[in-house]
Amino acid sequence: MNAPTNASAQTQNRKADHIRICLEEDVQCHEVTNGLERYRFTHSCLPEVDYGEIDISTNFLDKYLGAPLLISSMTGGTEQAGMINQRLAEVAQHYKIAMGVGSQRVAVEKPQVADTFAVRKYAPDVLLFANLGAVQLNYKYGLDQCLRVVDILEADALILHINPLQECIQPKGDINFKGLIDKISKVCSKMPVPVIAKEVGNGISAAIAKKLLDAGVTAIDVAGAGGTSWAKVESERAENALQRRLGRTFADWGLPTAECITGIRAIAPDVPLIASGGLRHGLDAAMAIALGADIAGFAMPFLKAAAVSQTAAAELAEVLIAEIKTVLFCTGNANLSQLKHSDSLQRIQ
Repeated sequence: MNAPTNASAQTQNRKADHIRICLEEDVQCHEVTNGLERYRFTHSCLPEVDYGEIDISTNFLDKYLGAPLLISSMTGGTEQAGMINQRLAEVAQHYKIAMGVGSQRVAVEKPQVADTFAVRKYAPDVLLFANLGAVQLNYKYGLDQCLRVVDILEADALILHINPLQECIQPKGDINFKGLIDKISKVCSKMPVPVIAKEVGNGISAAIAKKLLDAGVTAIDVAGAGGTSWAKVESERAENALQRRLGRTFADWGLPTAECITGIRAIAPDVPLIASGGLRHGLDAAMAIALGADIAGFAMPFLKAAAVSQTAAAELAEVLIAEIKTVLFCTGNANLSQLKHSDSLQRIQ
């Protein structure tokens, strides 16, 4: 009878470790990039656009967004995580941007921490994503747990994150991924909200995206390489030399975000597509959208800002919005649809 308590304590400790390591250690990719450096916008010195009329609003999963931005899934399950999530939710509400929370497995194992994820009261109008690890479907999780995390958040969609490399390096990681696509398909067929498949920083290829879409997934978050390396994060938590070595060896493993976007868009022209993984500013977001993404997700920048203050997180949202608008203005595009269908972005290498 002690196993669930021990498991939940381990999960909660892991969440606290993840926040601390991400804030204090260098866990960014250094050799692999997001791939966006291979592109450049063509500057228009005569844009024929009134900046004041530029519209960067959009719809994603049938919900209005004031800007094509997602505060990506990060955290929950601890007091600090609850504070960060509240700050981020209030920022998301103010700017009408989407938000996801970190894996809610800890809230299933330890219901008393569910409130650290329950941000709907701070963001009544916002597109909110619940989150569970897909691999948990091989570890006695099923539809009931998926419904529970959606209910905790009053979420508009469920993210199933897919993280084989992280689990491989993580102490006591869940490494049975066999037969997972069939279990994902069963969940998708019964969920009352859309299911989003998301990597955690190593990317989703076009071939895997097709399998996920055929299984009933509604949207894809590519979460490509070039940003936070969860192999590095887990190497910082390693309990032995082998795990530490694995984390360092695979620190720069993965598919660059730009390659994931173009590959998936080529085989699925209409799939709702989120670009995340190593995006650092609104110029990156605009490039990702010009390549075919619908919205752009940011995790580490928002985590660092929200750990400081809600004001810092709001200032980050403000500058990201200004940067996206500046791209549209200086390429002569009045809205995101025009940007997507223009020839403003050129491959340079």
